[in-house]
Amino acid sequence: MRVRSLSRILAAAALFGLSFEGAAEPPDRSKPPQPGPAIPLRLPETSRLKLSNGIPVFLVERHKVPLAQVLVVLRGGASTDPANRPGLASLTADLLDRGAGARSALEISDLADTLGASVAAGAGWDTSSVGINVPVARLSDAMPLLSDLVRNPTFPSEELERVRQERLTEMVQWKDDPAEIAATAFARAVYGTHPYGRRPEGNPASMRSVTREDVLRYHAARYTAGAAAIVAVGDLRATEMLARLERAFGSWSAGSTPPASAPPAAPQLSGRRVVLVDKPDAPQSQIWIGRVGPPRSTPDYFALFVSNTILGGSFTSRLNHNLRETKGYSYGAFSQFDYRLSTGPFLASAAVQTDKTGPALTEFFRELEGIREEVPAEELARARNYTALRYPAGFETDAQVAGRVSDQFVYGLPDDYFNTYVSRIQAVTAAEVRRVAQQWFDPRNCAIVIVGDRRRIEPQIAALNLGPITVRSIDEVLESKGKSGTR
Repeated sequence: MRVRSLSRILAAAALFGLSFEGAAEPPDRSKPPQPGPAIPLRLPETSRLKLSNGIPVFLVERHKVPLAQVLVVLRGGASTDPANRPGLASLTADLLDRGAGARSALEISDLADTLGASVAAGAGWDTSSVGINVPVARLSDAMPLLSDLVRNPTFPSEELERVRQERLTEMVQWKDDPAEIAATAFARAVYGTHPYGRRPEGNPASMRSVTREDVLRYHAARYTAGAAAIVAVGDLRATEMLARLERAFGSWSAGSTPPASAPPAAPQLSGRRVVLVDKPDAPQSQIWIGRVGPPRSTPDYFALFVSNTILGGSFTSRLNHNLRETKGYSYGAFSQFDYRLSTGPFLASAAVQTDKTGPALTEFFRELEGIREEVPAEELARARNYTALRYPAGFETDAQVAGRVSDQFVYGLPDDYFNTYVSRIQAVTAAEVRRVAQQWFDPRNCAIVIVGDRRRIEPQIAALNLGPITVRSIDEVLESKGKSGTR
């Protein structure tokens, strides 16, 4: 059998004029293959409509699959939490499908299953949202359910207690997760008492004290037609969809509370501050370095995106290549801007071997200084191509498109934003990259949060003279208690 098969292969090669030696010629592995040119993204047109009560509707027709994604987006998320109730926006969103209209949580779940639908609700920093994905054939039946979830949640006391205990349990689990500890300590180190200095999920104290009346007041103030927009994506027709939405949401009141605005800009850090959170016997150290960044509205968005791609925004970035590939200190090192309506943070982070904490910090600051210098043309071109070529992947599903279009509403993006994104990325110059890097990647004015085994890593950190070190326990960080051990 093997002899006959080999004979057939050789005969086929001869028939097509191929030599067996030529067919086996190895590929050139001396350099990685180069990506092709970026293709301009052309998305279906977004129709801007409006309900009788003024709610804007963003409709995108995609007729490939008989599904629809409908998303109700409301201005106002974690940044609108009362100072003594962090986590209230997130908690309210989590409770929406635990009882609404005349249905209990179980009945809502059963109805969604009957419709073949999936329901999701949540709150970020700038928005709260409720969405449903459903076959178009069941869309008319699904709209009353979506309307009840947004407008008529009942917030049953027993469901509040269930969610409260779920959250408190999750927060106890944070004590064993160095990344969660670092995230909490980092927010406070960068922002202090600013709204962004809290976790959007809240803290144990707020979860223990929040009441059903708190949730009812928040919902009444923030879940109003005056703060809302509706995004509909899928196998839809504008006239029919507008009629469905009018029936479901046309009578929704605008409310008396004005839509949430951006929080005030946070003051930038001056000098370096080090926060060391002691986690005895930790095999790794979580390193988080950052500072206050720009708002989403910054005109430097595209230049910053490219510059961060070079620094730590891709697997082949400088930080990851240095700490993972060259030094072997970490499985991965990355950086990002967390864009928000106001001044969200810049962060560079990695989990590193405990005995390499000091050397890893040295390499972090080497790269933060290096990105402020002129970027080679080949590296710049590679970063632009990487960003441009992966951008269309964010528009594959109806849910992804709905999320992107909701950004237009929240951040006031122009109508041509998505179709011009690739060309604007490709237009970023080396001079722009250097300018924004010198402004926003400032290693001399930043917060440095390290979670690890104090006994083993404090001498390494102190030897670098990065700045004054504040030592805190895990309980002090996660229970929002005061500082201790400042040196």
